[in-house]
Amino acid sequence: MFTIDAHLDLSMNALEWNRDLRRPACEINARENGLTDKPDRGNATVSLHELRKGNIGLVVATQIGRYVAPDNPLPGWHSPEQAWAQTQGQAAWYKAMEDDGEMVQIKDLRSLEAHVELWRNNKLEKKPIGYVLSLEGADSIVTVGHLERAYNYGLRAIGPAHYGPGRYANGTDATGKMGPKGLELLKEIERLNIILDATHLCDDAFWQTMDKFNGHVWASHNNCRALVNHNRQFSDEMIKELVSRDAVIGAALDAWMMVPNWVRFKSTPKEMNCDLEVMIDHIDHICQVAGNTLHVGIGSDLDGAFGREQCPCDLETIADLQKVPALLVNRGYTEQDIENMMHGNWLRFLRRVWTK
Repeated sequence: MFTIDAHLDLSMNALEWNRDLRRPACEINARENGLTDKPDRGNATVSLHELRKGNIGLVVATQIGRYVAPDNPLPGWHSPEQAWAQTQGQAAWYKAMEDDGEMVQIKDLRSLEAHVELWRNNKLEKKPIGYVLSLEGADSIVTVGHLERAYNYGLRAIGPAHYGPGRYANGTDATGKMGPKGLELLKEIERLNIILDATHLCDDAFWQTMDKFNGHVWASHNNCRALVNHNRQFSDEMIKELVSRDAVIGAALDAWMMVPNWVRFKSTPKEMNCDLEVMIDHIDHICQVAGNTLHVGIGSDLDGAFGREQCPCDLETIADLQKVPALLVNRGYTEQDIENMMHGNWLRFLRRVWTK
């Protein structure tokens, strides 16, 4: 089944992990044999080859560049300008992949419909992976005016926050509402008709955003607090709020978000019984809260600074998302339900955003 993945950190893997994503995952991992500079070396699951193998023809692909103040222990850049420059390098990588015929940017209704038609009906052996460009965390937006510059090169979604305190909004493991700069950014996101990604917003900022922002909202990669009790996850009340705004939530495959009591660098997916069925548990919970199958999709976050050591034990590469439809059948979902969750909900959302 044609599949959409709403969150992949492709450019981060290409530039910071130095992975040639045109190669199969097994070749990427073989080249990393013996490396220890990153926690997931040799455990990559994502490449453009594996996306094609899994019929994952459209993705939301990120730029990311965090700014950190002197007292912030998180990894990141020491000035917003450095963070902006990092995202520009990432944008250049996506353009290089376009020039090589590996990817194509999707930024409006015309390009969306043409790309879906290509993947559904064209028998080309090597189809380009379509990507909607998203920015994970807004720290690299040096001034609010920079957002329009980003829109002009194709940015179509943005998450105001990532981990910790941000320049515009507070994220995971932080607290507090947005200040004037954050509220100004929300107005500019709305004016430009950019999708606001609610993923990573701390509770204070989430509810403030829902109150102040009148544009389109989705959550590219988020799981359920009712199943794993952490502020990174959405409470049922947050899920209901997103449903009321006709949002779509992407189920993530980072093991610590999937199963409770995960201990980083110690737990293993097999011993924690973390498999794709657990992903279905989170999907099913969102469906039960929503009362239908219209507000959930896949936003795997695979290789988002983790690999096979911290994702479902029955997933070798991202191509194994092919297993998900059968698991949904076993849970009693209809063919239409499954099409909704594998691609239909994301397509409906994008068509609504881009229809003038």
